Amino acid sequence: MTLAALLAATPSIANAQQRALVLTNAKVWTENPSQPEADAVAIFGNHIIAVGNQAAVLAAAGNNPQIIDINGRRVLPGFNDAHVHFMDGGDSLVTLDTRDAASASEFRDRVATYTRTLEPGEWVRNGNWDHERWPGAQLPTHQLIDTATANNPAWLWRTDGHMALANTLAMRMAGVDRNTPDVPGGVIVRDAAGNPTGIFKDAATALISRVVPPLTTAQMDRAMAAAMHYAAANGVTSVQNLAGSTTDTREPAFFREYQAIEQAGKLTVRMATSERLLDWKPLAAAGITAPFGDDMLRTGGVKGFADGALGSRTAWMLASFSDVNTESGIASDELLDKEKIYADIKGADKAGLQVMIHAIGDRANREILNLYERVEQEDGPRDRRFRIEHVQHLDPADVPRFAKLHVIASMQPYHEADDGRWAEKRLGPERSKYSYAWRSLLDSGAVLAFGSDWPVAPMEPLKGIYAAVTRRTIDGKHPDGWVPEQRITVAEAIHAYTMGAAYAEFQEKVKGSIEPGKLADLVVLSEDILRATPAQLENAKVDLTIFNGKIIYDRESSTH
Repeated sequence: MTLAALLAATPSIANAQQRALVLTNAKVWTENPSQPEADAVAIFGNHIIAVGNQAAVLAAAGNNPQIIDINGRRVLPGFNDAHVHFMDGGDSLVTLDTRDAASASEFRDRVATYTRTLEPGEWVRNGNWDHERWPGAQLPTHQLIDTATANNPAWLWRTDGHMALANTLAMRMAGVDRNTPDVPGGVIVRDAAGNPTGIFKDAATALISRVVPPLTTAQMDRAMAAAMHYAAANGVTSVQNLAGSTTDTREPAFFREYQAIEQAGKLTVRMATSERLLDWKPLAAAGITAPFGDDMLRTGGVKGFADGALGSRTAWMLASFSDVNTESGIASDELLDKEKIYADIKGADKAGLQVMIHAIGDRANREILNLYERVEQEDGPRDRRFRIEHVQHLDPADVPRFAKLHVIASMQPYHEADDGRWAEKRLGPERSKYSYAWRSLLDSGAVLAFGSDWPVAPMEPLKGIYAAVTRRTIDGKHPDGWVPEQRITVAEAIHAYTMGAAYAEFQEKVKGSIEPGKLADLVVLSEDILRATPAQLENAKVDLTIFNGKIIYDRESSTH
Protein backbone atom coordinates (compact mmCIF):
# COMPACT_ATOMS: atom_id res chain seq x y z
CA MET A 1 0.00 0.00 0.00
CA THR A 2 1.17 3.53 -0.68
CA LEU A 3 1.55 5.99 2.16
CA ALA A 4 -1.44 7.94 0.86
CA ALA A 5 -3.56 4.82 0.80
CA LEU A 6 -2.48 3.90 4.32
CA LEU A 7 -3.35 7.33 5.67
CA ALA A 8 -6.67 7.28 3.87
CA ALA A 9 -7.45 3.94 5.48
CA THR A 10 -6.65 5.37 8.93
CA PRO A 11 -7.50 9.08 8.68
CA SER A 12 -7.31 9.61 12.42
CA ILE A 13 -3.54 9.02 12.64
CA ALA A 14 -2.52 12.59 11.92
CA ASN A 15 -4.88 14.18 14.43
CA ALA A 16 -5.31 11.64 17.17
CA GLN A 17 -3.31 11.75 20.36
CA GLN A 18 -2.89 7.99 20.14
CA ARG A 19 0.45 7.00 18.67
CA ALA A 20 1.22 4.23 16.27
CA LEU A 21 3.27 1.31 17.58
CA VAL A 22 6.14 0.24 15.33
CA LEU A 23 8.23 -2.93 15.61
CA THR A 24 11.57 -2.39 13.89
CA ASN A 25 14.70 -4.45 13.21
CA ALA A 26 12.52 -7.56 13.15
CA LYS A 27 12.29 -10.82 11.24
CA VAL A 28 8.59 -10.76 10.45
CA TRP A 29 7.01 -13.98 9.17
CA THR A 30 3.82 -12.57 7.71
CA GLU A 31 1.90 -15.66 6.49
CA ASN A 32 1.15 -13.47 3.43
CA PRO A 33 2.36 -15.39 0.34
CA SER A 34 2.86 -12.17 -1.65
CA GLN A 35 5.16 -10.76 1.06
CA PRO A 36 6.44 -13.68 3.18
CA GLU A 37 8.99 -11.72 5.24
CA ALA A 38 9.44 -8.13 6.32
CA ASP A 39 11.64 -5.94 8.56
CA ALA A 40 9.01 -3.90 10.38
CA VAL A 41 5.34 -3.63 11.31
CA ALA A 42 3.25 -0.59 12.21
CA ILE A 43 0.10 -0.82 14.34
CA PHE A 44 -2.49 1.85 14.97
CA GLY A 45 -5.27 1.15 17.40
CA ASN A 46 -6.05 -2.54 17.10
CA HIS A 47 -5.13 -2.99 13.44
CA ILE A 48 -1.96 -3.42 11.43
CA ILE A 49 -1.42 -0.47 9.10
CA ALA A 50 1.91 -1.21 7.43
CA VAL A 51 4.27 -4.14 6.84
CA GLY A 52 7.53 -3.94 4.93
CA ASN A 53 10.95 -2.36 5.07
CA GLN A 54 11.74 -0.16 8.02
CA ALA A 55 11.81 3.18 6.20
CA ALA A 56 8.44 2.68 4.54
CA VAL A 57 6.80 1.44 7.71
CA LEU A 58 8.12 4.36 9.78
CA ALA A 59 6.84 6.78 7.15
CA ALA A 60 3.41 5.17 7.31
CA ALA A 61 3.33 5.38 11.10
CA GLY A 62 2.92 9.15 11.23
CA ASN A 63 4.44 11.52 13.77
CA ASN A 64 6.10 10.41 16.99
CA PRO A 65 5.33 6.68 16.91
CA GLN A 66 6.21 4.38 19.77
CA ILE A 67 9.12 2.31 18.48
CA ILE A 68 10.22 -1.08 19.79
CA ASP A 69 13.53 -2.41 18.50
CA ILE A 70 13.04 -6.17 18.19
CA ASN A 71 16.81 -6.75 17.87
CA GLY A 72 16.48 -9.26 15.06
CA ARG A 73 14.03 -11.55 16.80
CA ARG A 74 11.32 -13.49 14.98
CA VAL A 75 7.81 -12.00 14.84
CA LEU A 76 4.80 -14.19 13.99
CA PRO A 77 1.04 -13.70 13.89
CA GLY A 78 -0.52 -14.38 17.27
CA PHE A 79 -1.17 -18.08 17.79
CA ASN A 80 -4.72 -19.35 17.44
CA ASP A 81 -5.43 -22.52 19.43
CA ALA A 82 -8.11 -24.29 17.41
CA HIS A 83 -9.29 -26.64 20.18
CA VAL A 84 -9.44 -25.81 23.88
CA HIS A 85 -11.70 -26.23 26.89
CA PHE A 86 -10.83 -22.82 28.27
CA MET A 87 -12.73 -22.71 31.54
CA ASP A 88 -11.72 -26.22 32.51
CA GLY A 89 -8.13 -25.37 31.63
CA GLY A 90 -8.15 -22.28 33.82
CA ASP A 91 -9.78 -24.23 36.64
CA SER A 92 -7.05 -26.86 36.41
CA LEU A 93 -4.44 -24.15 36.94
CA VAL A 94 -5.95 -23.12 40.26
CA THR A 95 -7.00 -26.53 41.63
CA LEU A 96 -5.31 -29.92 41.24
CA ASP A 97 -3.13 -31.11 38.35
CA THR A 98 -1.28 -34.41 38.74
CA ARG A 99 -0.41 -35.15 35.11
CA ASP A 100 3.31 -35.42 35.90
CA ALA A 101 2.88 -37.76 38.88
CA ALA A 102 5.27 -40.64 38.19
CA SER A 103 3.48 -43.36 40.17
CA ALA A 104 0.14 -44.24 41.70
CA SER A 105 1.52 -43.50 45.16
CA GLU A 106 2.70 -40.05 44.10
CA PHE A 107 -0.74 -39.39 42.61
CA ARG A 108 -2.38 -40.47 45.89
CA ASP A 109 -0.05 -38.30 47.97
CA ARG A 110 -0.68 -35.23 45.84
CA VAL A 111 -4.43 -35.76 46.06
CA ALA A 112 -4.07 -36.00 49.85
CA THR A 113 -2.00 -32.82 50.07
CA TYR A 114 -4.48 -30.85 47.99
CA THR A 115 -7.51 -32.22 49.83
CA ARG A 116 -6.11 -30.89 53.11
CA THR A 117 -6.49 -27.35 51.70
CA LEU A 118 -10.26 -27.83 51.30
CA GLU A 119 -13.13 -27.57 53.71
CA PRO A 120 -14.91 -30.85 54.54
CA GLY A 121 -17.54 -31.52 51.89
CA GLU A 122 -15.80 -29.53 49.14
CA TRP A 123 -15.29 -31.47 45.93
CA VAL A 124 -11.80 -32.54 44.89
CA ARG A 125 -11.87 -31.69 41.17
CA ASN A 126 -9.83 -31.95 37.97
CA GLY A 127 -6.73 -34.08 38.70
CA ASN A 128 -5.58 -34.70 35.10
CA TRP A 129 -3.82 -37.96 36.02
CA ASP A 130 -2.04 -40.16 33.52
CA HIS A 131 -1.66 -43.81 34.52
CA GLU A 132 0.51 -44.45 31.45
CA ARG A 133 3.30 -42.68 33.35
CA TRP A 134 3.05 -45.13 36.27
CA PRO A 135 4.93 -48.43 36.55
CA GLY A 136 2.62 -51.12 35.25
CA ALA A 137 0.17 -48.54 33.81
CA GLN A 138 -2.69 -49.90 35.96
CA LEU A 139 -5.86 -47.87 36.28
CA PRO A 140 -6.40 -46.39 39.75
CA THR A 141 -9.34 -47.41 41.93
CA HIS A 142 -11.37 -45.62 44.57
CA GLN A 143 -9.44 -47.51 47.28
CA LEU A 144 -6.28 -45.65 46.24
CA ILE A 145 -7.72 -42.29 47.28
CA ASP A 146 -10.52 -43.10 49.74
CA THR A 147 -8.45 -42.59 52.89
CA ALA A 148 -7.00 -39.33 51.59
CA THR A 149 -10.45 -38.00 50.66
CA ALA A 150 -12.65 -39.48 53.40
CA ASN A 151 -14.47 -36.18 54.07
CA ASN A 152 -14.53 -34.85 50.50
CA PRO A 153 -16.18 -36.24 47.37
CA ALA A 154 -13.54 -36.65 44.65
CA TRP A 155 -14.03 -36.66 40.88
CA LEU A 156 -10.67 -36.75 39.15
CA TRP A 157 -10.31 -36.79 35.37
CA ARG A 158 -7.67 -38.57 33.33
CA THR A 159 -5.73 -36.19 31.09
CA ASP A 160 -7.66 -37.27 27.98
CA GLY A 161 -10.99 -36.13 29.44
CA HIS A 162 -12.64 -39.46 28.58
CA MET A 163 -12.50 -41.23 31.89
CA ALA A 164 -12.44 -40.20 35.52
CA LEU A 165 -11.95 -41.63 39.00
CA ALA A 166 -14.57 -41.24 41.74
CA ASN A 167 -14.00 -41.98 45.39
CA THR A 168 -16.50 -43.91 47.49
CA LEU A 169 -18.13 -40.75 48.82
CA ALA A 170 -18.76 -39.37 45.31
CA MET A 171 -20.28 -42.67 44.15
CA ARG A 172 -22.47 -42.78 47.24
CA MET A 173 -23.71 -39.23 46.60
CA ALA A 174 -24.46 -40.17 42.98
CA GLY A 175 -26.30 -43.34 44.00
CA VAL A 176 -23.93 -45.54 42.01
CA ASP A 177 -23.27 -49.10 43.16
CA ARG A 178 -23.04 -52.65 41.81
CA ASN A 179 -26.68 -52.49 40.75
CA THR A 180 -26.19 -49.46 38.53
CA PRO A 181 -26.75 -50.59 34.93
CA ASP A 182 -24.18 -50.08 32.21
CA VAL A 183 -24.47 -46.92 30.11
CA PRO A 184 -24.76 -46.95 26.30
CA GLY A 185 -21.67 -45.28 24.86
CA GLY A 186 -19.81 -45.56 28.16
CA VAL A 187 -18.16 -48.01 30.53
CA ILE A 188 -18.43 -48.53 34.29
CA VAL A 189 -15.24 -50.40 35.15
CA ARG A 190 -16.05 -53.13 37.67
CA ASP A 191 -13.99 -55.50 39.81
CA ALA A 192 -14.32 -59.28 39.76
CA ALA A 193 -17.30 -59.10 42.11
CA GLY A 194 -19.13 -56.59 39.89
CA ASN A 195 -18.55 -53.55 42.09
CA PRO A 196 -17.58 -50.24 40.45
CA THR A 197 -13.85 -49.61 40.82
CA GLY A 198 -14.39 -45.84 40.63
CA ILE A 199 -13.38 -45.57 36.96
CA PHE A 200 -16.06 -44.30 34.57
CA LYS A 201 -15.49 -43.88 30.83
CA ASP A 202 -17.12 -41.55 28.31
CA ALA A 203 -20.95 -41.45 28.60
CA ALA A 204 -20.79 -43.23 31.97
CA THR A 205 -19.00 -40.21 33.45
CA ALA A 206 -22.37 -38.44 33.53
CA LEU A 207 -23.38 -40.70 36.42
CA ILE A 208 -21.02 -38.76 38.68
CA SER A 209 -20.78 -35.42 36.88
CA ARG A 210 -24.51 -34.83 37.37
CA VAL A 211 -24.03 -34.40 41.14
CA VAL A 212 -20.90 -32.23 40.96
CA PRO A 213 -21.94 -28.65 41.75
CA PRO A 214 -21.41 -26.07 39.00
CA LEU A 215 -18.58 -23.58 39.30
CA THR A 216 -19.54 -20.42 41.16
CA THR A 217 -19.02 -17.00 39.59
CA ALA A 218 -16.03 -16.46 41.86
CA GLN A 219 -14.53 -19.80 40.78
CA MET A 220 -15.08 -18.95 37.12
CA ASP A 221 -13.53 -15.50 37.59
CA ARG A 222 -10.45 -17.08 39.14
CA ALA A 223 -10.22 -19.71 36.40
CA MET A 224 -10.54 -17.15 33.63
CA ALA A 225 -7.90 -14.86 35.10
CA ALA A 226 -5.46 -17.77 35.27
CA ALA A 227 -6.37 -18.99 31.77
CA MET A 228 -5.94 -15.58 30.15
CA HIS A 229 -2.55 -15.05 31.77
CA TYR A 230 -1.43 -18.50 30.63
CA ALA A 231 -2.61 -17.77 27.07
CA ALA A 232 -0.77 -14.45 26.97
CA ALA A 233 2.45 -15.99 28.29
CA ASN A 234 2.37 -18.48 25.43
CA GLY A 235 1.52 -16.11 22.61
CA VAL A 236 -2.06 -17.38 22.27
CA THR A 237 -4.24 -14.50 21.13
CA SER A 238 -7.23 -16.53 19.91
CA VAL A 239 -8.86 -19.73 21.11
CA GLN A 240 -11.65 -21.91 19.81
CA ASN A 241 -13.53 -23.26 22.81
CA LEU A 242 -15.34 -26.54 22.21
CA ALA A 243 -17.99 -28.41 24.16
CA GLY A 244 -16.50 -31.07 26.42
CA SER A 245 -18.82 -34.06 26.00
CA THR A 246 -22.30 -35.17 24.97
CA THR A 247 -23.43 -34.85 28.59
CA ASP A 248 -21.70 -31.58 29.48
CA THR A 249 -24.34 -28.84 29.73
CA ARG A 250 -22.11 -26.13 31.24
CA GLU A 251 -21.26 -24.16 28.08
CA PRO A 252 -24.13 -21.63 28.32
CA ALA A 253 -23.01 -20.67 31.85
CA PHE A 254 -19.43 -20.41 30.64
CA PHE A 255 -20.51 -18.21 27.70
CA ARG A 256 -22.21 -15.81 30.10
CA GLU A 257 -18.92 -15.56 31.99
CA TYR A 258 -17.03 -14.84 28.77
CA GLN A 259 -19.59 -12.14 27.92
CA ALA A 260 -19.25 -10.53 31.33
CA ILE A 261 -15.47 -10.38 31.00
CA GLU A 262 -15.69 -8.95 27.49
CA GLN A 263 -18.26 -6.33 28.56
CA ALA A 264 -15.95 -5.31 31.40
CA GLY A 265 -13.17 -4.76 28.86
CA LYS A 266 -10.97 -7.44 30.45
CA LEU A 267 -10.96 -10.16 27.80
CA THR A 268 -7.38 -10.62 26.53
CA VAL A 269 -7.94 -13.50 24.13
CA ARG A 270 -10.34 -13.74 21.20
CA MET A 271 -12.84 -16.54 21.73
CA ALA A 272 -14.90 -18.60 19.32
CA THR A 273 -17.21 -20.95 21.19
CA SER A 274 -19.29 -23.99 20.34
CA GLU A 275 -22.22 -25.74 21.92
CA ARG A 276 -23.11 -29.42 21.78
CA LEU A 277 -24.38 -30.74 18.46
CA LEU A 278 -27.33 -32.03 20.48
CA ASP A 279 -28.27 -28.37 21.17
CA TRP A 280 -28.28 -27.09 17.59
CA LYS A 281 -32.03 -26.48 17.40
CA PRO A 282 -32.20 -23.59 19.94
CA LEU A 283 -29.28 -21.90 18.18
CA ALA A 284 -30.98 -22.31 14.81
CA ALA A 285 -34.30 -21.06 16.19
CA ALA A 286 -32.54 -17.92 17.39
CA GLY A 287 -31.23 -17.29 13.87
CA ILE A 288 -27.57 -17.78 14.78
CA THR A 289 -25.27 -18.74 11.92
CA ALA A 290 -21.51 -19.25 11.87
CA PRO A 291 -19.72 -17.08 12.70
CA PHE A 292 -21.95 -14.95 14.94
CA GLY A 293 -20.52 -12.20 17.15
CA ASP A 294 -17.67 -9.72 17.04
CA ASP A 295 -13.88 -9.88 16.85
CA MET A 296 -13.65 -10.67 20.56
CA LEU A 297 -16.38 -13.24 21.20
CA ARG A 298 -18.26 -15.36 18.71
CA THR A 299 -20.35 -18.50 18.50
CA GLY A 300 -22.09 -20.54 15.84
CA GLY A 301 -20.31 -23.89 16.10
CA VAL A 302 -21.74 -27.18 17.33
CA LYS A 303 -19.66 -30.17 18.37
CA GLY A 304 -20.57 -33.83 18.37
CA PHE A 305 -18.73 -36.98 19.37
CA ALA A 306 -17.99 -40.20 17.50
CA ASP A 307 -15.89 -42.06 20.07
CA GLY A 308 -13.64 -41.72 23.11
CA ALA A 309 -9.84 -41.79 23.42
CA LEU A 310 -7.00 -44.21 22.77
CA GLY A 311 -5.68 -43.95 26.33
CA SER A 312 -9.05 -45.07 27.67
CA ARG A 313 -9.38 -47.77 24.98
CA THR A 314 -12.59 -46.09 23.87
CA ALA A 315 -11.28 -44.84 20.51
CA TRP A 316 -13.41 -46.70 17.92
CA MET A 317 -11.16 -48.79 15.69
CA LEU A 318 -11.67 -50.86 12.55
CA ALA A 319 -9.75 -53.73 14.18
CA SER A 320 -9.09 -54.78 17.75
CA PHE A 321 -6.33 -53.27 19.87
CA SER A 322 -2.98 -54.99 19.63
CA ASP A 323 -2.61 -55.24 23.40
CA VAL A 324 -6.21 -56.30 24.16
CA ASN A 325 -7.48 -58.21 21.18
CA THR A 326 -10.98 -58.57 22.61
CA GLU A 327 -11.61 -54.81 22.41
CA SER A 328 -11.77 -52.34 19.54
CA GLY A 329 -13.16 -49.29 21.33
CA ILE A 330 -16.70 -47.98 21.36
CA ALA A 331 -18.90 -45.60 19.43
CA SER A 332 -20.10 -42.61 21.38
CA ASP A 333 -23.63 -42.50 22.73
CA GLU A 334 -24.40 -40.06 19.88
CA LEU A 335 -23.08 -42.31 17.11
CA LEU A 336 -24.87 -45.40 18.42
CA ASP A 337 -27.91 -44.01 16.58
CA LYS A 338 -26.30 -43.17 13.25
CA GLU A 339 -29.48 -41.78 11.68
CA LYS A 340 -30.07 -39.50 14.66
CA ILE A 341 -26.59 -37.99 14.57
CA TYR A 342 -26.88 -37.65 10.79
CA ALA A 343 -30.16 -35.76 11.19
CA ASP A 344 -28.48 -33.45 13.71
CA ILE A 345 -25.49 -32.83 11.41
CA LYS A 346 -27.76 -32.19 8.44
CA GLY A 347 -30.13 -29.95 10.39
CA ALA A 348 -27.35 -27.88 11.96
CA ASP A 349 -25.63 -27.51 8.61
CA LYS A 350 -28.81 -26.41 6.86
CA ALA A 351 -29.31 -23.82 9.58
CA GLY A 352 -25.88 -22.34 8.81
CA LEU A 353 -24.12 -23.62 11.91
CA GLN A 354 -20.60 -25.03 11.67
CA VAL A 355 -20.37 -28.72 12.54
CA MET A 356 -17.31 -30.26 14.18
CA ILE A 357 -17.10 -33.86 15.37
CA HIS A 358 -14.64 -35.48 17.78
CA ALA A 359 -13.17 -38.62 16.16
CA ILE A 360 -9.98 -40.38 17.26
CA GLY A 361 -10.12 -43.99 16.04
CA ASP A 362 -9.86 -44.94 12.37
CA ARG A 363 -13.42 -46.31 12.33
CA ALA A 364 -14.79 -43.18 14.00
CA ASN A 365 -13.08 -40.97 11.44
CA ARG A 366 -14.40 -43.07 8.56
CA GLU A 367 -17.95 -42.99 9.89
CA ILE A 368 -17.92 -39.19 10.23
CA LEU A 369 -16.38 -38.70 6.78
CA ASN A 370 -19.19 -40.88 5.43
CA LEU A 371 -21.82 -38.75 7.14
CA TYR A 372 -20.25 -35.51 5.93
CA GLU A 373 -20.08 -36.88 2.39
CA ARG A 374 -23.74 -37.83 2.57
CA VAL A 375 -24.69 -34.28 3.58
CA GLU A 376 -22.83 -32.83 0.61
CA GLN A 377 -24.38 -35.34 -1.79
CA GLU A 378 -27.88 -34.57 -0.55
CA ASP A 379 -27.65 -30.81 0.04
CA GLY A 380 -24.99 -29.77 -2.45
CA PRO A 381 -21.67 -27.99 -1.98
CA ARG A 382 -21.25 -24.79 0.02
CA ASP A 383 -18.60 -23.20 2.23
CA ARG A 384 -19.63 -25.17 5.32
CA ARG A 385 -16.14 -25.95 6.68
CA PHE A 386 -16.96 -29.23 8.36
CA ARG A 387 -14.31 -30.20 10.91
CA ILE A 388 -13.11 -33.39 12.50
CA GLU A 389 -11.49 -32.84 15.87
CA HIS A 390 -8.33 -34.85 16.67
CA VAL A 391 -8.06 -37.08 13.54
CA GLN A 392 -5.54 -39.11 15.50
CA HIS A 393 -5.61 -42.51 13.79
CA LEU A 394 -6.58 -43.04 10.16
CA ASP A 395 -6.89 -45.84 7.68
CA PRO A 396 -4.73 -44.77 4.70
CA ALA A 397 -7.75 -45.01 2.38
CA ASP A 398 -9.40 -42.16 4.27
CA VAL A 399 -6.50 -39.69 4.16
CA PRO A 400 -7.37 -38.18 0.73
CA ARG A 401 -11.04 -37.83 1.67
CA PHE A 402 -10.33 -34.81 3.89
CA ALA A 403 -9.23 -32.70 0.93
CA LYS A 404 -11.83 -34.18 -1.40
CA LEU A 405 -14.67 -33.38 1.02
CA HIS A 406 -13.13 -30.06 2.22
CA VAL A 407 -13.10 -31.33 5.80
CA ILE A 408 -10.71 -29.48 8.12
CA ALA A 409 -8.38 -31.71 10.13
CA SER A 410 -8.33 -30.02 13.55
CA MET A 411 -5.38 -31.68 15.28
CA GLN A 412 -3.26 -31.29 18.40
CA PRO A 413 0.42 -32.11 17.78
CA TYR A 414 1.43 -32.37 21.44
CA HIS A 415 -0.80 -35.43 21.70
CA GLU A 416 1.65 -37.25 19.42
CA ALA A 417 4.57 -36.40 21.70
CA ASP A 418 2.57 -37.66 24.69
CA ASP A 419 0.67 -40.64 23.30
CA GLY A 420 3.62 -41.75 21.16
CA ARG A 421 5.20 -43.17 24.34
CA TRP A 422 2.68 -46.00 24.39
CA ALA A 423 0.33 -45.79 21.38
CA GLU A 424 2.17 -48.42 19.36
CA LYS A 425 1.42 -51.09 21.96
CA ARG A 426 -2.30 -50.33 21.37
CA LEU A 427 -2.07 -50.19 17.57
CA GLY A 428 0.95 -52.15 16.41
CA PRO A 429 3.56 -50.77 13.99
CA GLU A 430 1.50 -50.91 10.79
CA ARG A 431 -1.49 -48.86 12.01
CA SER A 432 0.88 -46.45 13.73
CA LYS A 433 2.13 -45.27 10.34
CA TYR A 434 -1.07 -43.24 9.98
CA SER A 435 -1.26 -41.92 13.51
CA TYR A 436 -1.15 -38.11 13.60
CA ALA A 437 -0.62 -38.26 9.83
CA TRP A 438 0.19 -34.58 9.28
CA ARG A 439 2.54 -35.13 6.34
CA SER A 440 0.11 -37.42 4.53
CA LEU A 441 -2.82 -35.07 5.11
CA LEU A 442 -0.93 -31.99 3.91
CA ASP A 443 0.42 -33.81 0.86
CA SER A 444 -3.13 -34.83 -0.03
CA GLY A 445 -4.27 -31.19 0.07
CA ALA A 446 -6.07 -31.13 3.43
CA VAL A 447 -6.29 -28.05 5.65
CA LEU A 448 -4.68 -28.48 9.07
CA ALA A 449 -5.76 -26.39 12.06
CA PHE A 450 -3.57 -26.92 15.11
CA GLY A 451 -4.53 -26.61 18.76
CA SER A 452 -3.86 -28.19 22.14
CA ASP A 453 -7.07 -29.68 23.58
CA TRP A 454 -6.06 -27.88 26.79
CA PRO A 455 -6.23 -28.94 29.64
CA VAL A 456 -5.67 -32.38 28.11
CA ALA A 457 -2.34 -31.02 26.84
CA PRO A 458 -0.46 -27.76 27.47
CA MET A 459 -1.78 -24.69 25.64
CA GLU A 460 1.74 -23.93 24.44
CA PRO A 461 2.00 -23.68 20.65
CA LEU A 462 5.80 -23.74 20.67
CA LYS A 463 5.65 -27.21 22.22
CA GLY A 464 3.14 -28.20 19.58
CA ILE A 465 5.37 -26.91 16.78
CA TYR A 466 8.32 -28.81 18.24
CA ALA A 467 6.24 -32.00 18.33
CA ALA A 468 5.00 -31.54 14.76
CA VAL A 469 8.50 -30.90 13.41
CA THR A 470 10.47 -33.54 15.36
CA ARG A 471 7.82 -36.09 16.41
CA ARG A 472 9.96 -36.77 19.46
CA THR A 473 8.09 -38.18 22.45
CA ILE A 474 8.19 -36.64 25.90
CA ASP A 475 9.93 -39.68 27.39
CA GLY A 476 13.00 -39.07 25.18
CA LYS A 477 12.84 -42.55 23.66
CA HIS A 478 12.34 -41.47 20.03
CA PRO A 479 15.16 -38.99 19.31
CA ASP A 480 14.63 -39.38 15.54
CA GLY A 481 10.87 -39.11 15.91
CA TRP A 482 8.04 -41.60 16.34
CA VAL A 483 6.82 -42.37 12.80
CA PRO A 484 9.25 -39.73 11.46
CA GLU A 485 7.85 -39.86 7.92
CA GLN A 486 4.85 -37.87 9.21
CA ARG A 487 6.97 -34.88 10.28
CA ILE A 488 6.21 -31.46 8.81
CA THR A 489 8.23 -28.24 8.53
CA VAL A 490 8.28 -25.35 10.97
CA ALA A 491 6.60 -23.11 8.39
CA GLU A 492 3.80 -25.65 7.89
CA ALA A 493 3.28 -25.96 11.64
CA ILE A 494 3.16 -22.17 12.08
CA HIS A 495 0.61 -21.96 9.27
CA ALA A 496 -1.60 -24.53 11.02
CA TYR A 497 -1.47 -22.45 14.24
CA THR A 498 -2.25 -19.17 12.45
CA MET A 499 -3.94 -19.09 9.04
CA GLY A 500 -5.11 -22.70 9.21
CA ALA A 501 -6.74 -22.10 12.59
CA ALA A 502 -8.23 -18.79 11.42
CA TYR A 503 -9.71 -20.52 8.37
CA ALA A 504 -11.20 -23.17 10.65
CA GLU A 505 -13.30 -20.45 12.34
CA PHE A 506 -14.15 -18.39 9.20
CA GLN A 507 -11.78 -15.62 10.28
CA GLU A 508 -8.92 -15.80 7.79
CA LYS A 509 -9.83 -12.37 6.36
CA VAL A 510 -9.36 -10.58 9.68
CA LYS A 511 -6.54 -12.43 11.45
CA GLY A 512 -3.98 -15.19 11.06
CA SER A 513 -1.42 -13.17 9.11
CA ILE A 514 0.50 -9.91 9.45
CA GLU A 515 -1.02 -7.71 6.76
CA PRO A 516 -2.40 -4.15 6.62
CA GLY A 517 -6.01 -4.09 7.75
CA LYS A 518 -5.81 -7.21 9.90
CA LEU A 519 -6.14 -7.33 13.66
CA ALA A 520 -2.98 -6.44 15.55
CA ASP A 521 -2.24 -9.75 17.29
CA LEU A 522 1.45 -10.66 17.16
CA VAL A 523 4.05 -12.66 19.05
CA VAL A 524 7.80 -12.04 19.38
CA LEU A 525 9.96 -15.11 20.00
CA SER A 526 13.34 -15.54 21.65
CA GLU A 527 14.57 -17.69 18.75
CA ASP A 528 14.20 -17.61 14.99
CA ILE A 529 12.35 -20.92 14.93
CA LEU A 530 12.25 -20.98 11.14
CA ARG A 531 16.02 -21.42 11.12
CA ALA A 532 16.50 -23.13 14.47
CA THR A 533 18.09 -26.45 15.32
CA PRO A 534 15.84 -28.91 17.15
CA ALA A 535 17.52 -27.90 20.44
CA GLN A 536 16.93 -24.20 19.76
CA LEU A 537 13.34 -24.91 18.75
CA GLU A 538 12.74 -26.88 21.95
CA ASN A 539 14.06 -24.01 24.06
CA ALA A 540 12.32 -21.15 22.24
CA LYS A 541 10.24 -18.82 24.41
CA VAL A 542 7.60 -16.16 23.88
CA ASP A 543 9.20 -12.79 24.63
CA LEU A 544 6.29 -10.47 23.81
CA THR A 545 2.61 -10.94 23.11
CA ILE A 546 0.70 -8.12 21.43
CA PHE A 547 -3.07 -8.43 21.53
CA ASN A 548 -5.49 -5.97 19.99
CA GLY A 549 -2.61 -3.56 19.46
CA LYS A 550 -1.37 -3.64 23.07
CA ILE A 551 1.48 -5.49 24.76
CA ILE A 552 -0.18 -7.88 27.20
CA TYR A 553 2.85 -10.03 28.02
CA ASP A 554 6.56 -9.18 28.31
CA ARG A 555 8.71 -12.09 29.45
CA GLU A 556 11.46 -9.78 30.67
CA SER A 557 9.17 -8.06 33.11
CA SER A 558 6.59 -10.88 33.39
CA THR A 559 3.79 -8.34 33.09
CA HIS A 560 0.50 -8.90 31.33
